[in-house]
Amino acid sequence: MVLSHRGVDAQNSIQVIIDEVKNDQGAIIVGIFSDQETFLKKPIIGKTVRAAAGQVVVLFDNVPAGEYAVSVIHDTNENGKLDSNFFGIPTEGFGFSNDAMGMFGPPSFDKARVAVSSSVVATLKMKYM
Repeated sequence: MVLSHRGVDAQNSIQVIIDEVKNDQGAIIVGIFSDQETFLKKPIIGKTVRAAAGQVVVLFDNVPAGEYAVSVIHDTNENGKLDSNFFGIPTEGFGFSNDAMGMFGPPSFDKARVAVSSSVVATLKMKYM
């Protein structure tokens, strides 16, 4: 998929390396977000791949230069969302670029922000509650 930013086709890529995936159940959902307003609501690009215990690598080609945040969900039941319990605590794995964490909920876009001006690698660790 080719994205454009300010009318210019991109030549950059983001390689997302997801470490500490608990098991091979379900899918890994990766979303790339472009700003705080759409963060965790509407990714500019996303991919879903099969889960694998240990490490999963997902490559996004042709990403316009800019600043982005990466969100990852280990969707074990493949319902397309991060499940949580009665208290709102996630029951599936999750992670963010820069291994960013929020105090009571997800981190801000700024904490997870990654600058893309060429090919970059974003490594993160899955977290399970």
